[in-house]
Amino acid sequence: MQKPAQSLERKKPGGKMAGDGYLPLFETRRAKGTIFYRVFAVSVFVCIFLIWVYRLSHIPSERDHQNGRLTLWVWIGLFAAELWFGFYWIVTQAVRWNRVHRQTFRNRLSQRYESELPGVDIFVCTADPKIEPPTMVINTVLSVMAYDYPTDKLSVYLSDDAGSDLTFYALMEASHFCKHWIPYCKKFNVQPRSPAAYFIKVGEARGDDHKSQSKDLAAIKRLYEEMENRIQTATKLSRITEEIRMKHKGFSQWDSYSSRLDHDTILQILIDGRDPNAVDNEGCALPTLVYLAREKRPQYFHNFKAGAMNALIRVSSKISNGQVTLNVDCDMYSNNSQAVRDALCFFMDEEKGHEVAFVQFPQNFDNVTKNELYSNSFRIYSEVEFRGMDGYGGPIYSGSGCFHRREILCGRKYDKETKIELKRENDSKREESLLELEETSKALASCTYEANTQWGKEIGLKYGCPVEDVITGISIQCQGWKSVYCKPERDAFLGVSPTTLLQFLVQRKRWSEGDFQIMLSRYSPARYAHGKISLGLRLGYCCYCLWAPNCLATLFYSIVPSLYLLKGIPLFPMISSPWIVPFAYVMFAKYTCSLAEFLWSGGTALGWWNEQRLWLYLRTTSFLFAFIDAILKTLGFSESSFVVTEKVADEDVSQRYEKEIMEFGAASSMFTILSTLALLNLFCMIGVVKKVIVGDGYVKFYETMLLQILLCSALVLINWPLYQGLFLRKDNGKMPSSVTTKSLVLALSVCTCFTFLY
Repeated sequence: MQKPAQSLERKKPGGKMAGDGYLPLFETRRAKGTIFYRVFAVSVFVCIFLIWVYRLSHIPSERDHQNGRLTLWVWIGLFAAELWFGFYWIVTQAVRWNRVHRQTFRNRLSQRYESELPGVDIFVCTADPKIEPPTMVINTVLSVMAYDYPTDKLSVYLSDDAGSDLTFYALMEASHFCKHWIPYCKKFNVQPRSPAAYFIKVGEARGDDHKSQSKDLAAIKRLYEEMENRIQTATKLSRITEEIRMKHKGFSQWDSYSSRLDHDTILQILIDGRDPNAVDNEGCALPTLVYLAREKRPQYFHNFKAGAMNALIRVSSKISNGQVTLNVDCDMYSNNSQAVRDALCFFMDEEKGHEVAFVQFPQNFDNVTKNELYSNSFRIYSEVEFRGMDGYGGPIYSGSGCFHRREILCGRKYDKETKIELKRENDSKREESLLELEETSKALASCTYEANTQWGKEIGLKYGCPVEDVITGISIQCQGWKSVYCKPERDAFLGVSPTTLLQFLVQRKRWSEGDFQIMLSRYSPARYAHGKISLGLRLGYCCYCLWAPNCLATLFYSIVPSLYLLKGIPLFPMISSPWIVPFAYVMFAKYTCSLAEFLWSGGTALGWWNEQRLWLYLRTTSFLFAFIDAILKTLGFSESSFVVTEKVADEDVSQRYEKEIMEFGAASSMFTILSTLALLNLFCMIGVVKKVIVGDGYVKFYETMLLQILLCSALVLINWPLYQGLFLRKDNGKMPSSVTTKSLVLALSVCTCFTFLY
């Protein structure tokens, strides 16, 4: 295997490298209002501390109630839940305490280094042509091939972990279409450069915005639709016809194909960027384009996406050896043709660029509804939390939309006395023929190549966790490297978010399980990162690694206070007690601040309310299953798995999603839990109303139970879509009758037993 791209190095001299006239390629600004927020956070912490004091100083006696011993244990449970909520709130402040904003200066980059820009290798990963349709995949590929960047320095690799000839055929079609698409994009400065997304945008445009290019637009759209029809026809047939197979030698590599888990390495260089004949229809050079399906055998564990990425790193080092790599998910198309140059502003800055290992862009989505039905915008992550982590040395590596220095992924250690310059060296002329290059590169993607090597340990992406990106990022930062968060005005990447509630919950279950596995592993930010990265950054990682344990405290708070309403036993201070102040202040301050953050980040009030609902659903289902599975896997009782999030939906599901109607149309244990909790709180609220109406302690009841009533009422209100799905809706997205029946029986049983047996 060819060595990773070598960068020019020189010892760091004293003073500024470009003299007194030095102008940076990027600047960093502190977020406004930081001092005000810190004062506010301190006030909230004081009240959290007072809540803890209240629980410890008002422990009920066993003689206070008929079943005082049980009430005592409930009190202890509430204290434990509030202790956890307070602790986790403190952890989350790390990502809000020191937020920064970055701005790049691409014009300065072009002025200084346009002729010396480094090679960039782009990795696109796909794993299942049914869940990730080939048409969607090639739109992502075409969008990154059309970057505003010298094409002779750009190489695009598609990793197909399904080894599907349908995906290969789609990529072959894209290799022909790009000869028309890339010059069209550059001629008219097209944004975005995903053909499908662009044609939708053009179709929605008003007036004569595109009149000047109408002929070219009609021609390129016709070519795209013809290509799309050919690909979709093959996809519907689920096979490639013999006529098509005869047109390209690459299909012969499927002759020995047994299954997606048992096949040889399939590698095809569809466009050789160094071939003088590889040009578009205007005579300009095309980027290199490579298809790769790494070898798989049933007896060898393939390490999911991390294994695919490491195979790409090795193969690309042989073919193009770009000094910078970018990896994107197959549904995450490029929405900003300048994103490469934005990233290079951080890598090539003369003063601080040598410290930067990777540049992470946010994940944004183009199918998010106005009020964010499933809270898929990542609004708070991208506008608040990642900026906060950036203030402590960089955000996490989140798996897609991330630029890396190749050398660091290949194991280079940090040395603060040495600078790495990403200036393109003169390429030596390749002596191998294209066929020889393909054959020698295949060995680098064999399933035995990594045996007895440091791949997956010290080199490449780390193995052993479903969120391989996070442990890779933290291990790089612990070596002394920094990462940078870049959020340009125009979103760099846009993807496809889940369009059903179950997809959303399963996706977040995988994420939270992987993050919690990190906390339990040797890569735990609490232990592994101690003394290697700042406390603020460690807490930032813990903010995500501790998602799963939130399930326990949330479940306790969602069930017990509501049940105690049925017996009229107060668990919170009376309205006349001064101890109600810290409870009221914490609740008011937390949710007011949360709403302000959401609105400031560009969201809507209804979108914020939807987000609160989804956090409740996540904590009581996804995080619960993630918590259990992570512990079982840590103890060796189960094995790791990787679930690909589905990227397609039925037409009626899509229509309900666009109307912001929640989708419950599948039987799932997660839905059983959600429905049972919602019904339990509804029955408790009905019981309270009955007591108020027929009882004689109306005023006294409210005076002693106000906070419990408010908590139960909030849980009922936030579950309104669930009640609709259970009882009011008639469409296919309603809750399955089996789930409704089980939930009713469970909720009624719990309420009845607690009322009559307690």
